[in-house]
Amino acid sequence: MSDSGTEPARPERDLTPGPTVLFGFNLAKIADHGEDSDPILRDGPDLGLIGVFDGMGGAGGTVYETPDGSRTGAYLASRIARDVVEERMLDLLEPNWNLKGEAAAQDLQRSVKRALEVRLAELKAPTSRLRSKLLRALPTTMAVIALQRARRSGSTWVGHVFWSGDSRAYAFLPTGARQLSTDDLRDSGDAMANLHADSVVSNAMSADTEFHVNYRRVELEAPFLLGCATDGCFGYVPSPMHFEHLVLGPLPEARSVDAWSQRVQSAISAVTGDDAAMSMMGVGMDFPGFQSLLAGRVSELEQQFIDPLDGLRRAVEDAEQGLQAAREGYATGTAELWGRYKPDYERHLQPGPLSPGEQEGAGDPAVPDGAAGGSSDGGAAEDEGEPGPDTPARPDWASVSTSAPEVTP
Repeated sequence: MSDSGTEPARPERDLTPGPTVLFGFNLAKIADHGEDSDPILRDGPDLGLIGVFDGMGGAGGTVYETPDGSRTGAYLASRIARDVVEERMLDLLEPNWNLKGEAAAQDLQRSVKRALEVRLAELKAPTSRLRSKLLRALPTTMAVIALQRARRSGSTWVGHVFWSGDSRAYAFLPTGARQLSTDDLRDSGDAMANLHADSVVSNAMSADTEFHVNYRRVELEAPFLLGCATDGCFGYVPSPMHFEHLVLGPLPEARSVDAWSQRVQSAISAVTGDDAAMSMMGVGMDFPGFQSLLAGRVSELEQQFIDPLDGLRRAVEDAEQGLQAAREGYATGTAELWGRYKPDYERHLQPGPLSPGEQEGAGDPAVPDGAAGGSSDGGAAEDEGEPGPDTPARPDWASVSTSAPEVTP
């Protein structure tokens, strides 16, 4: 209170910073042939826009001739959709106007569909004779976050999340990562299940099939990080927890935003089997502030999730190595013991020279000297049917009657 009894005017509270930390990248497995497009990364004091697009190589593998050379439909689709969505969102996203998310989603669907159809007609591709429900003309996924400040002087922001397919939108907070989009998969599961399932994308942008653009509105309190990523970024790690650690782990020790981005790219390149694109945006504080803010989360992740999971994985690997060693030992030991046992076991099965005892009995063992049929007189004894002096008597088998006995009534 002043001496006059009136309270002096309070200075207006400093505006919470808008987007301050930004990076994006597009990692192609084959240079100049990656089917992910470059990400969208736009910012302003009260606005933000990030997005990724993943051309679907399996469904869009048809090759078209273009002025830039041969390109797959997936390559073309991701770039067409990216350019259209960026242009439309820059028109729709205004700092002084609350974006109508559902209407914007419909606008994006119509605009992208029309652009893909026009481009397909321009390509003048012959109609394929191969019919498959999995084939698409110019197919791509999309994940986009459009950001608006909820109140001009506040720290609350509204995230408008748009997506088609299985590219994802994320928020990274001191309390953990949050997935903001839902994977469009035929056999949908949670994020952990989807890492180990090979389900077909059930909804994606394309020129020749119907699709829709999903929409979700979320409110976020600054500071926070936002990210959009294609499945090449998160689809080859052991768990969603590992993906969060992949993104945040390098942050506390990075010397700059570019250094952080490079370390994230290196970590993804080391594990991915696909093209990978990502766009990241930090809102509410500068880079050193985010380093301090999220250092505790990185430690918590490592202690509560990453180290235990990695320990379990190593136990499985050790068991598998032990099992393999045991199998090899079993095979070696079995061969050795069989080698010792086999010679006697197969003594009479293998051809070879006779032993001395066997050579003494050489000749015709079935007809000894003096037996019937062995004399020089033509075998008279055999003809007469009389046994020789040294031949045991044999029964008169002919005298055995085989007729049934008579029965007297």
